[in-house]
Amino acid sequence: MSAPTLPIASGIGLSRTPLRLPLVWIVALGLLATVLVLGVGLGSSGLTPDRALAVLLGGGERTEQIIVLKLRLPRVLLAMEAGAALALAGALLQTATRNPLASPSILGIVNGAALGVVAFLWIFSDEANALTVSIHWQPLAATLGALAFAGLVTLLAWRDGLGPTRMVVYGIALGALASALVTVLMIVGPIYRANQALTWLAGSVQAAHWNDVTIVGVLLAMLVPIIALMPRAMDQLVLDDQSAAASGLAVTPTFLALMGLSVLLTATAVSFVGGVAFVGLLAPHAARLIVGRRALPMLVLSAIIGAMIVAGADLFGRLAFSPLEVPSGAITAILGAPYFIWLLIARGRTHA
Repeated sequence: MSAPTLPIASGIGLSRTPLRLPLVWIVALGLLATVLVLGVGLGSSGLTPDRALAVLLGGGERTEQIIVLKLRLPRVLLAMEAGAALALAGALLQTATRNPLASPSILGIVNGAALGVVAFLWIFSDEANALTVSIHWQPLAATLGALAFAGLVTLLAWRDGLGPTRMVVYGIALGALASALVTVLMIVGPIYRANQALTWLAGSVQAAHWNDVTIVGVLLAMLVPIIALMPRAMDQLVLDDQSAAASGLAVTPTFLALMGLSVLLTATAVSFVGGVAFVGLLAPHAARLIVGRRALPMLVLSAIIGAMIVAGADLFGRLAFSPLEVPSGAITAILGAPYFIWLLIARGRTHA
C-alpha cells in the first residue's frame, strides 16, 4: 500500500491538548449512565430518573418493570451497542486510510450492508411477503454486502494510488449506487415486512428485542478482543508507509486487517439497526479532541461517544415529535452532514 501521509488531526482543529484521562473516563461513563437512565425512563409513559434507576437496580413496581425491562432497556442497549460498533468502525477506517473524512457511511460500507440485507429479504421472500429462510441469516447478508462495497472502494482507489480523497469520492459514488439499488429492490418486491424494512433502512431501534441485544453483544465480544490487539499498529500507521515499515509494521496486512474489522463492525450494527449514518465520523473526531490521537484511549472513548450518540438520537426522536417517532438515523444524519461539509471546507482551506 502506498498512501500519502495525512495526519488525522492535521488542519481541522483536532490537535488540542488532551484532557486528563481519569477525569475523561469519569465524565464519559457518567454521561453514558445518564443517557441510559433517561432512555429507559422517558417516553409516552414517563418515569422519573429515580424510579427508572430503581427498576434497573432490581426494584420498582410491576408496571414500571415491564416498561423499563421489556420495552425500553433492549432498545437503549441495542442503540448503544450499534453506536459503539459504528464508532469503532469509523476510528479504524480513519486510521487505516489516514483520512479524517473516512467513515462507514461515507465510504459506502453502510449502504453496501443495507443492500446486502435488502437483497437477502428480496431473494428469500415469497409472494405473500413471508420469509422462506431464517431471519438469522440476515447478519451474514449484511456482512457480504459491506465486504463487497468496501472491497470495490479499496480496489478502485488502490488502482490509482489509494489517495485518501480518492477513497472518499469512490465511496460516495458507490454508496449512491447501493442506495439506488436498495430503492429498486424495495419497489419491485416482494420484500419481507416491507414497511418495517423502510423504517429500518432509515436507521431505527424501534423494534429492538432482547435477542437482538444478545446477538450484537456476542458479536462485539468476539471482535473487541481482536481490536484490542491493534492500538500499537494504529499508532505506527500515523507515520508514512516507509517510516511505519521501518518501525517493524507490516503496512499492507495491517491496512487490510483494519478495513476488515471495520466492515465486520459495520455489518454487525447495520444488520440490526439499519443505516445509521455519520456516527463513525462524529465519534472518533470528538474522541480525538478530548484524548488526543493515541489509539487505545481514542478507541475506547469513540465507542462510548458512539453509544451516547445513537441512544441520544433515539431518545430525541421519541420525545421531540411525540406521538410520532423519528428514526435515530435521521437525527444522526442531521447532526453529521453539516459537520462533514465543514470538514470538507476546512480541508479545502488547508490545501488551498
